[in-house]
Amino acid sequence: MTVCLVHGNPETAAVWDRLAPLLDRGPVVRLSPPGFGAPVPPRFTATVEEYRRWLVAELERFEQPVHLVGHDWGGAHVMNVVMTRPELVRSWVCDVIGLFDQDYQWHDLGQVWATPGAGEEAIAAMIDPPVTERAAALVKKGMHQDVALPVAEGQNAVMGECILRLYRDAAQPAMARLGRNLERAAARPGLSIMAAEDHLAGTDEQRRRASARAGAVIAELDGLAQAHWWFTQDPQRGAATINRFWAGLGRG
Repeated sequence: MTVCLVHGNPETAAVWDRLAPLLDRGPVVRLSPPGFGAPVPPRFTATVEEYRRWLVAELERFEQPVHLVGHDWGGAHVMNVVMTRPELVRSWVCDVIGLFDQDYQWHDLGQVWATPGAGEEAIAAMIDPPVTERAAALVKKGMHQDVALPVAEGQNAVMGECILRLYRDAAQPAMARLGRNLERAAARPGLSIMAAEDHLAGTDEQRRRASARAGAVIAELDGLAQAHWWFTQDPQRGAATINRFWAGLGRG
């Protein structure tokens, strides 16, 4: 059965390079959201709902439901699909389920991106430096150096515009409203990955509460100093966590 990987922001599909070969189901297909290593279709406005529709259309191409794995905004896209079109999914994995808790507040940079003027300045500061400097900034934030350079090569003005549009559309209470439907995600087996030091996806309480509402198994990953990109820092451990979850589902 097919495994589909959906990455987030400010990333391209290269972010999966260290994890994908270690996953024991497949084939593995990387789905790149428009603007994040993939072209932006005409009239695409990069809203939360448009990304949900994009992912639905991608999954409808497969003959059978897929094992869906999402990181960062990719994880949010995954949840938005599972809450609305669960028949497209055999199982799901998400590491940012806390975004849908009713008390979640966007991290500081997310709030900057959502602010006209300040957001444009922050995006320029991210994409204007040479690619080696952009890669170094990703490494400093916790991305493994082996994937930071190819990810940084995909950061451009198109991605920046999509970031701004997405965060402005997702400003609270938008995510809290979407989170009212979390119980629908329990229609399919789910794994909520909680990297202990990842402070972008909500508090421990928020992540646990959202995971419980979605009926998800929780896998805690601790001991990673900079944990947001846990699957680049320790891909063996990340893959083992996902593979164990799949093994518990039986064949398929």
